[in-house]
Amino acid sequence: MARLTLKGKLRCAGLTDTGRVREHNEDSIAALGDIGLVVLADGMGGYNAGEVASGLAIKTVTSLVRDAVEREDLRIGDRVAGLSRASIILRDAIHRANKIIYQTAKTQPHCEGMGTTLVSGLFFDNKVVIAHIGDSRAYRLRDNQFSRLTADHSLLQELVDRGFYSPEEALRAGNKNYVTRALGVEPDVEVELQEFAVQTGDYYLLCSDGLSDMVQDDDMRITLTTFGTNLEAVSKHLVQMANANGGKDNISVVLAEVVESFPARDGIIDQILKRFS
Repeated sequence: MARLTLKGKLRCAGLTDTGRVREHNEDSIAALGDIGLVVLADGMGGYNAGEVASGLAIKTVTSLVRDAVEREDLRIGDRVAGLSRASIILRDAIHRANKIIYQTAKTQPHCEGMGTTLVSGLFFDNKVVIAHIGDSRAYRLRDNQFSRLTADHSLLQELVDRGFYSPEEALRAGNKNYVTRALGVEPDVEVELQEFAVQTGDYYLLCSDGLSDMVQDDDMRITLTTFGTNLEAVSKHLVQMANANGGKDNISVVLAEVVESFPARDGIIDQILKRFS
């Protein structure tokens, strides 16, 4: 049974920019509203190798997830070890990307030491699975409440968790970019997965640290509430703010707005009605 398309249920947009300091853009993004998939990767390591790592991550995840959701319906079926089928598909695609990046780094001298962060969302049955590795982030705007959905896999976040820094002190800390988990660095990687119920009118924002290091969360919220009806304008304004504040890294943003609900029950009923109409 093929999964019904989410076209018209989600509105998506994205933008990536080199910034004002770096010579190359090593970020990669994808926003595939028809299958409910948004992905962002921030590459690192070697001359242009970060671009290779992030590109491999995006290509692998989007290809494998599309194949899976076009082959089966994510909205039905039992949970396995507490995970929905959507979570398993997204996790397995990221694990596959990790292996490809790791093997490429080991066999191609110019790619030695490369890796990438990754944050992704897969929408299904009025839910979203958020998967992340590293310090690229996911946020949600709901009823004017702007919430961060992911915790960085970074040295700084560990210091905050252990009480060495307050969240306010962390904003001014100098060791923000040391990640403790990345895709393609080790043969295996632990993917952090979370599932959230979605509501019509929600906005989901994925970003690289090139945005979150340069633009405060409240400024992201104000931008979304001001320009939310035009996701392209939101993306452009966020990138402009990051550049205006220094643009010290590549800047990437992916946005998804929940336009209509997409419950599994309605989709199944629609399919049955169509068969007998």
